Amino acid sequence: MWKRNGLSLVLLGLFLLFLAGQAVAGFRVHNQDLVLHGAAPLDALAYLCSGHFISATFENWESEFLQMGMYVLLTVVLRQRGSAESRPLDPAQEQARIDDGPAPLPVRKGGPWLKLYEHSLALAFAALFLLSFSLHALGSWRAEQAQQRLLGLPPPSLCEHLGSSSFWFESMQNWQSEFLAVLALVVLTIFLRQKDSPQSKPVQAPHAQTGD
Repeated sequence: MWKRNGLSLVLLGLFLLFLAGQAVAGFRVHNQDLVLHGAAPLDALAYLCSGHFISATFENWESEFLQMGMYVLLTVVLRQRGSAESRPLDPAQEQARIDDGPAPLPVRKGGPWLKLYEHSLALAFAALFLLSFSLHALGSWRAEQAQQRLLGLPPPSLCEHLGSSSFWFESMQNWQSEFLAVLALVVLTIFLRQKDSPQSKPVQAPHAQTGD
């Protein structure tokens, strides 16, 4: 099981580790802020349901799913000469690798199932992005309402919050960094190598070689 699924298991473990770390640190920071404003601190379960935790969590998930979904779509039609992250410039150089084994069920069924399956990866990322964006918006709104009440100000409506600069600042600061990271990966793989990594070209490959 480890040999077949080691990458997924390690990534899942790291995700859970850092999510727990975020929850613990956020719990302490938020309660410090509540006490500073004369409010009662939250218990751990209440914090996990609070706008502060929900907004911070799904704000980041939203940007990750946007990044990966857009990357999947952009690499369908766009190329970057010399990048390991790009399809070859010449379509004749592309060779689909299909190992022995049964084809996925939608492929065997054909028709509309096959058409849907052909775009299922991008559709899945789009759905995850929309779900994360919605939860980020809801959590951010609840966090803003709580903050305004602490300050003795009237809490904003959901529409007011969605139209505010603060909400879009939360999103855009993550979106821009995600696309910068992808840009760095695309460009750096032109000139740099990492032995045995599928994200890198072979060490001996010329810089102009496009694709992995």
